[in-house]
Amino acid sequence: MGKVTRKRHTAEFKARVALEAIRGEQTLAEIGAKHGVHLTLVATWKKAAIEGMATTFASKSEASETAVTAAEVTKLHAKIGQLVVERDFLAKAFGR
Repeated sequence: MGKVTRKRHTAEFKARVALEAIRGEQTLAEIGAKHGVHLTLVATWKKAAIEGMATTFASKSEASETAVTAAEVTKLHAKIGQLVVERDFLAKAFGR
């Protein structure tokens, strides 16, 4: 047996297949057979496309809030780590 390699599908291809699945003119199995992909991939791409539609129509302020939140989370995680180290140090010093 030869080595099995995975196919890498472009975002454009995935979008096209997902759009066909959303239209519902054919079954997922028919769409999968037509494009040479497994039906679970078609279902996954369809679900991702439907869930991603909300972000497409979101306002720019909502999108920037998400970016700010991610930066704040990173900053807060660093602060938590610093506070844990300080707490452990002081606990050892107080325990003497």
